[in-house]
Amino acid sequence: MSTQQDIYTAGSENHPPMLNKENYVPWSFHLLRYAKSRPNGKLIYNSIINGPYVRRMILEPADDQAIQTILLGLPEDIYVAVDSCETA
Repeated sequence: MSTQQDIYTAGSENHPPMLNKENYVPWSFHLLRYAKSRPNGKLIYNSIINGPYVRRMILEPADDQAIQTILLGLPEDIYVAVDSCETA
């Protein structure tokens, strides 16, 4: 029969470590090391440390001159489709 410690470490190469509420600090460091070892480890680690990436919204619309310059560079069919939209 396996011990509690065996359960926590079993499969640690292929699966994240199970939460050990009695020993949270070592478990959290182990989880971060596991995250870093994954193929996208740097991205996963940064998401854990900094929270998920949130896309920022542009609060003020671009001025009319910029919009006109962008629209002039588009083919006619795309220009009509884009020009009829009120928002992005």
